[in-house]
Amino acid sequence: MTDTLSTLPIAVIGAGPVGLAAAAHCLERGLPVKVYEAGQSVAANVRDWGHVRLFSPWEFNIDPAARRILLASGWSEPPREGYPTGHDLVEAYLAPLAATPPMADVVETGVRVDAIARHGIDKVVSKGREARSFVLAVTDPLGRARRDRARAVIDTSGTWTSPNPAGSNGLPVPGEAELADRIVYRIPDVLGRDRSVYAGKTTLVVGAGHSAANVLLDLARLAEDAEGTVILWATRGSDLTRLYGGGANDKLAARGALGSNLRGLVESGRVRLTKGFAVTGVRADGAGLSVEGETCCGPRVLGPVDTLVAATGQRPDLALTRDLRLDLDPWLESARALAPLIDPNVHSCGTVYPHGHRELAHPEPGFYTAGIKSYGRAPTFLMMTGYEQVRSIVAALDGDLAAADAVQLSLPETGVCSTSRSGESCCGEPDPDSEATPCCGQAA
Repeated sequence: MTDTLSTLPIAVIGAGPVGLAAAAHCLERGLPVKVYEAGQSVAANVRDWGHVRLFSPWEFNIDPAARRILLASGWSEPPREGYPTGHDLVEAYLAPLAATPPMADVVETGVRVDAIARHGIDKVVSKGREARSFVLAVTDPLGRARRDRARAVIDTSGTWTSPNPAGSNGLPVPGEAELADRIVYRIPDVLGRDRSVYAGKTTLVVGAGHSAANVLLDLARLAEDAEGTVILWATRGSDLTRLYGGGANDKLAARGALGSNLRGLVESGRVRLTKGFAVTGVRADGAGLSVEGETCCGPRVLGPVDTLVAATGQRPDLALTRDLRLDLDPWLESARALAPLIDPNVHSCGTVYPHGHRELAHPEPGFYTAGIKSYGRAPTFLMMTGYEQVRSIVAALDGDLAAADAVQLSLPETGVCSTSRSGESCCGEPDPDSEATPCCGQAA
């Protein structure tokens, strides 16, 4: 590496929990770093789901390097056993972290990274790639284009702004685009700012992940004092073991309670569940919507409903890295080496093997994807996983391979293990309904 290249910063894309953690590890090691955040403030994606309470306590949600920087500034750490909301995470942790003198100097908000490439060559050229800097195509807050240079890039931009469509095959169904103003792809604030949209109305929630569970539980609370509130739930799979969880056997009590409470709502009839329902179309039905689907027993229509909540997870936006050499798993769209460790077709116990810079590396030297985006389309990413990812990556970029390879990751078990039916639809196919989402209790 030339002296000129070594003086350039490590570019971190996204100032969410994992991006700020990456910057904190760079700062501790004395490595120049620059963080790019498209939102007008740090943790813009977390703010969007700020009303959601995490199912992991504070002790699992604060990165060790970030904690050390905060404590040096006189910060008071929240009680470790408390369960923060997204807003709590921002106000008590991420915003104060970004405001510390060392971090404030390296975080830029309101800037969008549109593309990444190598300086002076395209992705076809092999010779000398590792000796050339990265070039970031950046749009500043005034809409002006600029080109920034970086020694390495850590993409922690997440997947929150790239939701999956309602269609079971990954494509928007007929009518979905035309009726998008009646379809919600994120987690609505049912009990707060969006209350009027759902109170006294009929809502259909599609999805079998923790985002769907959070929406359904909020709708049930709303229905307790908003007469006429009707809750419909449709899942593509028929086995909800993973979502209902391990109850008291879950090492995260709040996660276990989430599934147990949802099961109780279904069994009591307060939530009307249709399993094995694959959405095939959406059409206007008076002032509402009718949602068409296929079941093992043939076509079926749910509705009319006032609102469709498509809680079907997110997917990575790969346009950003089109001009880089990436080795992606063909179905998960994660780094190929990571895919076998997180593949939901195989893993259903909530366990993830420890992994770091080696599993997250690509043929493009110096480029890594970390955080929820590193999982591609795989579900149940946990924030503490992202913290260990960036610790390992930054150590590797600093040349400290001993520390980079000493990956330690111990995740709280779900209390649910694989069965011959787990993850299957009523037709015996793998269930695509699980979601890679920050609202399994963790942030993007």
